[in-house]
Amino acid sequence: MAQRSGSANLPLHGGRVPPWLAQRMTRLGAVMSQAIVHHYGRDELLRRLAHPFWFQSFGAVMGMDWHSSGITTSVLGALKRGLAPLSRELGLHVCGGRGRHSRLTPGELLAIGERIGLDGAGLARSSRLVAKVDSAAVQDGYDLYLHGFIVADDGKWVVVQQGMNGEARQARRYHWLSEGMTSFVDRPHAAIEGRGGGIVVDLTHEHAGPSRLGQLDLLHALGPDGITRELARLEGKDASPAPVSDQLALPHLDMPGHHDVRPADVNLRRLHGNLAAAADRGPEDFAELLLVPGVGARTVKALALVAEVVHGAPHRFADPARFSLAHGGKDRHPFPVPIKVYDETIRVLKSAVRRARLGNDEELGAIQRLDDQARKLERHARGPDVETVIAEERRASPHYGGRSVFGVEPMTCDSADEG
Repeated sequence: MAQRSGSANLPLHGGRVPPWLAQRMTRLGAVMSQAIVHHYGRDELLRRLAHPFWFQSFGAVMGMDWHSSGITTSVLGALKRGLAPLSRELGLHVCGGRGRHSRLTPGELLAIGERIGLDGAGLARSSRLVAKVDSAAVQDGYDLYLHGFIVADDGKWVVVQQGMNGEARQARRYHWLSEGMTSFVDRPHAAIEGRGGGIVVDLTHEHAGPSRLGQLDLLHALGPDGITRELARLEGKDASPAPVSDQLALPHLDMPGHHDVRPADVNLRRLHGNLAAAADRGPEDFAELLLVPGVGARTVKALALVAEVVHGAPHRFADPARFSLAHGGKDRHPFPVPIKVYDETIRVLKSAVRRARLGNDEELGAIQRLDDQARKLERHARGPDVETVIAEERRASPHYGGRSVFGVEPMTCDSADEG
């Protein structure tokens, strides 16, 4: 049975992803998904999407605000756009979205079911039940506003949905995975992200079984009007607080409210491993093997972090901020998005995936070796501190076509020297 894997606090952010970044997120998300499916299979991609730490790191490496709730909307949107043309190749379909798009999910699932021979009505029912459980059975102060349903051709699926607490300016993300799930109402979540906001009424908890049965008995005995009278009679009386779900006792990723990336947000040992691997394997693998024109040392650094998102084990994603050092962030934190590097990353990955589909795994294997080497080197590697890495990136940003929601980075004397 699927188990909750943790929780996290996500600052609630508004705004939109600019088109220049959304288009690149679409391409990078699609090609990274292709690489994961090629190496590990479709089921593994679904499992990763159900892992809240990996999901946040996935969004961070794509240039979104590394700590915010906006990653959920932007990643699901990028996957919906990017995987649609690949649905026959990968056997994956992304439905739903934010607001009105979430309400279209059942209809989308019915259409997919009819097209590929799945029980669309059953999938639509699953979608409604998932939304109902997280909005009614888990009463944690967060109102759902986003629902994404990713289904495979064999009927397996993952759901990522998110609620907001406007007063607290917080968001909570819920992850569901069909694999191994036997009940919608008995501890079904793969993970719940978010920090507790007072008493949580969680009727999906294993100890809530008697409560669920008792509610049905009460409904049969008293009827709706009788329950209303009993509720009115009890109002105002002191009652013992309901037990808090054990989801809040699990390890959680507490995403901070500050926009800037600070040393405490990054596992420096692993970052040094990434940088050392890029320096060590880059010249051998990318200059001599890949032979992709225009690939420089900075792109290899980005690819080392992308490689970890593709190949890394779950425990390596406790510091999503580290992955924002691949392609920066749209809000200029930790630095503006280096457009030239981003485009080179996509080009290298697309070339590697295209060759792998034709039976030549050398390029994709070179990217995997970056991740292997990073893990070998991180125990002994030394390098600059986080502040120095960010300062150097900001200084070189105009040379790499740095861009943010505030505009294109202007060339200065220091940045001209970088060229």
